[in-house]
Parts: sequence; C-alpha cells; structure tokens
Amino acid sequence: MANSNSGENSGSRPSEVPGTGGKAVLSVLDPAVPARGVALVLHGGKSQSREPVEAKHLSPARMVPFAWHLHRAGRKHGLAVWSLRNSVRGWNGADMSPLQDARWALAQIQEKHPGVPVFLVGHSMGGLTALCAADHPGVEAVVALAPWLSPGTPAAGVAGRKVLIVHGTTDRWTSPSASLLFAHRASADAASMQYVALKGAGHFMLRKIRLWQTLTTGFVMKAFAESSGTELPLPADFARLLPESAVQVTL
Repeated sequence: MANSNSGENSGSRPSEVPGTGGKAVLSVLDPAVPARGVALVLHGGKSQSREPVEAKHLSPARMVPFAWHLHRAGRKHGLAVWSLRNSVRGWNGADMSPLQDARWALAQIQEKHPGVPVFLVGHSMGGLTALCAADHPGVEAVVALAPWLSPGTPAAGVAGRKVLIVHGTTDRWTSPSASLLFAHRASADAASMQYVALKGAGHFMLRKIRLWQTLTTGFVMKAFAESSGTELPLPADFARLLPESAVQVTL
C-alpha cells in the first residue's frame, strides 16, 4: 500500500524476516531532496508474544507522531524517516525478534541509501532494540525513550555512538534507574551520552509529550547536522532543554 504527502512518496513495504515467523513492515517518509540521512523509528512490545504486530496496536501507533515530527524538521534537509512495524509483538528471549527485524530494516536502508548515516529512535522495547542495533556500522546516534533495560543489557553496541536516553520519573513499566545505570556503564565508550529525567512523566509519553518530541527531534537533527558538516535548524528551546555540556538533566 502507498500514499502521498505534499508530493512526496510515502509507502509501506512488508517482508518476511528470517527467524521471526512473521512479516515486518517498513513505512517510509521520503525527504523533499535526495536523502542525506535516515531516522529509523522503532516501537515497543511485550516480553513474550508471537502475535503479529498490526498497525492498530498502540505500540506502533504511539510512534507515528514522532516520525512525523522528525519528518517536518528534516524533510527539507534530506532526512528520510523510516518506521519499522515488527513482525511479532514479543522480544521472545534469546530470539530477540525485534532486533532481527531492526537488522533487516538497517540492511534495507543501506541498500537504498548506501553510505548515509542512520539515527535510531526507539521507545520501550524499541529503545532496547535501538541500543542493541547501534553496532551497525551505519548508525551514528541513538535516542532511547523509556527503554526496557536491565543490568544485563549489553553496552558494547553504543561504542562510538551518540546516545540520548529519556525516561519519566514515574514510569512503572520500565525502570528509570536501570536506564541511568546503563547510561553510566556505556558512557566510557559512547561518543557522547546524555540522560534526561522527565519529572512526573510515565511510560507512555502522554505527559510532557512536547518535551519527548522536542528532545528526540532536536537530538537527531543535531547529530544529522554534525554528520553532514552543515548547520541545520533545531527545534525551539532544544539547546536550553539539553545543553551540549550537560550529561544528566531533569526537566
């Protein structure tokens, strides 16, 4: 299926991902000029589930506004935004089903846009997926929103990458303390590591939604500008909300 937006092609392409038992779907928002970078948006899910992901499910639907926010900011400057709908809803232990989907999506990006930098944005289980998939050679930066992390989450994948972790202080689904501990563990090897605690915000990003989006888009656009060597407009207040020198911020 395909549609269009303001003259730009936007479509979905399903494909069976080996080992997952289902089909993942990529939705693409193309830039207004040739692509110079790609943001890959990853959604959340469940610990265990082989149920196929559908567009109506809240986890992928929750990330649609983030994709559009990124697209509005970057479309004129060559930022394509790809959104991945996982093949199945669960992480599924050692199978790490969403990570297989993400690696497939990264291969599709590399095939269509060889050599362009990739910026990963993931929420909840998608945040875990993003941090694990960051070891792909094309990835330059990661935004993990309320990521589902544990003391055993490997930090090696973010070596040499720019990382932003944002977590609400009242999250009861994933652990803010685990996110902060990961940030400390990974900071030595990451190109940069910043952690933002959103006071009073929960897991589903309903409260302070503008802050979640401004931080996400601002961080991606800043990393995109640095990779391209050009100055690009950042969202209003981004520099105030997340000063370049700040490692840990509470908003």
